[in-house]
Amino acid sequence: MNRSRTHYCPDLDQATMLDALLNWREETSSTGVLALLPESEKNKVPQLQAMCRTSGLDLVGALFPAIIEGARFHSQGALLLPFAEMPDAALLPNLPSDANAAAAQIADAIEPLLSDAGNTLFLIFDAMLPNIASILDALYLLLADRVAYAGVNAGSETFQPMSCLFDDSRLVADGVLCLLLPGNQGAAIDHGYLAPKEIITATSTAGNRILSIDWRPAFEVYREQVHHLYQVDLSAENFYQYATHFPFGIVLANNELVVRIPVALADDGSLFCVGEVPANAMLTLLYAPQVDSVRSVSRINQIVQDNFGPLGHRELLSFYCAGRRLHLGDDALKELHSLSTSMGAANVVGALSLGEIGSLSNWGYPLFHNATLVCRPWMG
Repeated sequence: MNRSRTHYCPDLDQATMLDALLNWREETSSTGVLALLPESEKNKVPQLQAMCRTSGLDLVGALFPAIIEGARFHSQGALLLPFAEMPDAALLPNLPSDANAAAAQIADAIEPLLSDAGNTLFLIFDAMLPNIASILDALYLLLADRVAYAGVNAGSETFQPMSCLFDDSRLVADGVLCLLLPGNQGAAIDHGYLAPKEIITATSTAGNRILSIDWRPAFEVYREQVHHLYQVDLSAENFYQYATHFPFGIVLANNELVVRIPVALADDGSLFCVGEVPANAMLTLLYAPQVDSVRSVSRINQIVQDNFGPLGHRELLSFYCAGRRLHLGDDALKELHSLSTSMGAANVVGALSLGEIGSLSNWGYPLFHNATLVCRPWMG
């Protein structure tokens, strides 16, 4: 039997699910499982935990806005990814609010488990943590390149607090699930946004809040830029209708872009984004319909080929940004299908994510992203 075969359970009926788990464990020789569930199934987590204990399966997992199976999005059921040998894992709830202290807690849990053969540290954060980018910065100072970094954010698409990370006995919030996967290939990540040449500056920020741009109220400048570049009249009343289609791009020193999606407008004209925006960051305004999806699929395909070799008949584990799906609409499914066919994947499985972690180049520094695809072969 193929040990890496994943299993999608559309029905979480207890009797059906327990029978499926027992049969699946025997067929895959699995000792443990990574379970991805849509947020609509959050009340079924205790049931899944009990069934995994009964089946003798180690369990780790997370809740996402939706799951991916067969290159399609699903809002019901559960996706089970088997481990032939359960990797080292750490579930850390209620991380300290200070980024350095949170990073130290992660490093303390991970360092004793590192292998000389190389590891990928796959991090699944609760999306409600406001300082994930800062935690990654601090974590790199502690672990450096002893691991490759990849990961995603779990939680509710409404961005309301929800316990979303679990093992076989706990369901927790405000934390991180750390998985040490074998090999140091990390994951392939790309967004495909094309940037206009005009640059603006975030002259005052506080975490994920942009207070001023070019020394003026952030929304005032943002509205002018949207009208100037894309001829859309943005107002406080239609902000939620349009703003996610016009994300910011943070311009890095190597000319790569890190995307930040604005999700809320405050009464004082400041903008809240998914992910932190450093003070004095150079920004450009992006436009979702100009995403070069063909380039993204091609780039991910090449990175996977370079780092993992031909995909063969393995499953492709893929996390797809919820904001990206909102931007692209029906084209999101076309993009997943293109991934599947161009890479020859046996299946495309994963989840809709609320922020992604990885490097856009080979220098290995972990960055917090919006609007990306994160992919790697499932090698359980």
